[in-house]
Amino acid sequence: MTEPCDLTALSARRLIGRKRLSPIELLESCIARIEMTNAAVNAVVATCYDRARDEARVATDAVLRGDALGPLHGLPLGVKDLNDTAGLVTTHGSPIYADNVPAADESMVAGLRQAGAIVVGKTNTPEFGAGANTTNPVYGATRNPFDLARICGGSSGGSAVALATSMLPLCTGSDSGGSLRIPAAFCGVVSHRSTPGLVPTEKHRIGYTTYGVQGPMGRTVDDVAMMLSVMAGYGPMDPLSAPVDGGQFASLPEVDLSKLRVAFSTDLGFALVDHSIAKTFKERAASFQSVFHEARWQDPDLQTVRRTNHVLRALQFLSRHRDHYQTMRDKLGPNVVANYEMALELTGEEIAWAMMEQTNIYRAMQRFFQEVDILICPAVAIPPFPVEKLYCDEINGTKLDTYFEWLAMTWGLTIPGNPVTCLPCGLDSTGTPFGLQICGRHHEDRFVLGVAKALESYLAGNAASARPVPDIKCLAA
Repeated sequence: MTEPCDLTALSARRLIGRKRLSPIELLESCIARIEMTNAAVNAVVATCYDRARDEARVATDAVLRGDALGPLHGLPLGVKDLNDTAGLVTTHGSPIYADNVPAADESMVAGLRQAGAIVVGKTNTPEFGAGANTTNPVYGATRNPFDLARICGGSSGGSAVALATSMLPLCTGSDSGGSLRIPAAFCGVVSHRSTPGLVPTEKHRIGYTTYGVQGPMGRTVDDVAMMLSVMAGYGPMDPLSAPVDGGQFASLPEVDLSKLRVAFSTDLGFALVDHSIAKTFKERAASFQSVFHEARWQDPDLQTVRRTNHVLRALQFLSRHRDHYQTMRDKLGPNVVANYEMALELTGEEIAWAMMEQTNIYRAMQRFFQEVDILICPAVAIPPFPVEKLYCDEINGTKLDTYFEWLAMTWGLTIPGNPVTCLPCGLDSTGTPFGLQICGRHHEDRFVLGVAKALESYLAGNAASARPVPDIKCLAA
């Protein structure tokens, strides 16, 4: 350990509980790292240091008194700038909300704070989370800490960069088409997209959806699971939520990889994937596929997922942005406008088809997971591109129809809604992190995380597949 901020969240929490690290020390270390590196990457875009210091003092006093401590006691937290935070500006990356200071935390943030986490600041996001380049007209672009000329992914890009640089030990994220998984992959950290409803939210306008899943982000699988143990639970305002014991994630099962049947897929059977990414994935898969009982190359049946996603994604934008579009269209960015106007062109027949097809895709995945225990595939179809480009418009010489086509490896798994852990696996050919998606059966989130933890441990033994760490001294300079 060089500084307290470099500790994993789990290690820091254990040291706090043993009175070997105070929440004050940890917070000051995180603030120092933010001030040292944030100018280079622009990950943390609003802060509440004074309040955080007050809470850290209270948390330290509780430790010294021997009080019962929450599972996240004293851990600094970054909150994605799509989540409401009491007394701390929440802009959604939009000029429309540039001065928006919520009066109350939304339920997820409130739950994390109640468990002892200390909110330090907000992390950057694209406007309304639309797209996977974390840039917006309020705060500008967040850069990849491994290569400042490239994107960090999105929409939870600020969170991923804050974790990769050890500004913060835990951060929140959310995921519709890949917003937890893509930045985690591009920045070399871990995220988990849970079965919809496991992490409840009252923010959905369309409640029966696999889009907009809130989730944890950390530097290790154990960190993510610890955070999920607080986030998971029953929320009566979320129609997909059901009674569940979030505490089950406080300890993960010890998974024997040698007993698993695993399917590897380079492109999920439908996605355009950059040749260099396909090559890297096949090389990495070859380096660890022997640890499994059975490893086969098999694609799930997602042949209709592209059109299904186009329709259902557009409906989400229609529900979320009707008022914005009708009264303030000139203040909306091109990604939001494009998706909203796509929805306006849909017919009732197309919408009914997409809703039925999502059910068919779900059932096809159910059959797929009768044959295998886990699906492993790349997290992103391309390496990080120049930060000045809003989105990727071409893969292997093929022009892309939409700004979100290059996200196909992630939204392909959004539609059936299976749980996915994103796990770092070394660097790609550009010298930026490469990430894997570990996907499993519905409601088997704990098992999926257990598999990811076991694989994380195995990958750590090889320099080519271990979690990469950015050069902090270079960023500070």
